[in-house]
Amino acid sequence: MTNYGLFVGLVTLDLIYLAESAPKNNQKIVAADYTVAAGGPATNAAVTFSHLGNQARVLGMLGSHPMTQLIRGDLDNYKVAIADLDNNATEPPPVSSIIVTQSTGDRAVVSINAVKAQAKCESIPPDILQNVDIVLMDGHQMKVGAIAQIAKSQNIPVVIDGGSWKPGFEEVLPFVDYAICSANFFPPGCHTSQEVFAYLNKINIPHIAITHGEKPIEYLWEGKTGTIVVPKIQPVDTLGAGDIFHGAFCNYILRESFPDALAQAANIAAYSCQFFGTRRWMNSKL
Repeated sequence: MTNYGLFVGLVTLDLIYLAESAPKNNQKIVAADYTVAAGGPATNAAVTFSHLGNQARVLGMLGSHPMTQLIRGDLDNYKVAIADLDNNATEPPPVSSIIVTQSTGDRAVVSINAVKAQAKCESIPPDILQNVDIVLMDGHQMKVGAIAQIAKSQNIPVVIDGGSWKPGFEEVLPFVDYAICSANFFPPGCHTSQEVFAYLNKINIPHIAITHGEKPIEYLWEGKTGTIVVPKIQPVDTLGAGDIFHGAFCNYILRESFPDALAQAANIAAYSCQFFGTRRWMNSKL
């Protein structure tokens, strides 16, 4: 059975370099490897969801600048559809430059994200949720956050990628079924994981999880807390690991329990970190 996912948020062009280290001031370095791919949390999640046998669509700002052809080509290669929130935009898409440290897999990122490319609520296509089984929102297009409320009214589960707190999340959270957050996600007044769990639980979000990189995932489900151990690996590249985790979670939660979906997603994300870039892991069998 094929599932259909809608992934709402940031669409970028990622220029990814593998090097001994990030350059210091006034230093020039030569990369050991290089790749180009479409990026952004929702976009990478959509590619992962599609790779795992589903149909995915990204809803984001793209436009008609010549550089968008690189994004379109990459997403077409991975069978991900695009719903453009502004076909008439002529500005270049957001570009991220990423340097991955060869010895550790750590990454340094320079990006403009979606600050200069915010869509309007009226840009939401009227039939965008037709036949959709799950929605993921990464918080980079908050002005189309009304999709969460519409999805909730149609009993479509809503997942948020809580990479970091963004203004406007407070309007989306009451309609969220799965809050999957990073250790850097701190709502107003929150400074610890316990405070984040309390904040989200008070909003009555039924499934909450906080990832901690290579450390165990914490979760709250049906009043019970628990942890999921993350596979131990030697990372080659941690870029996009969280995005890949969210895309895999959207795949598994449609058929597994909450803890099992978290564990399966952690396996996929850990596996992806053993390859350079956000795509090469897809060319090898788990």
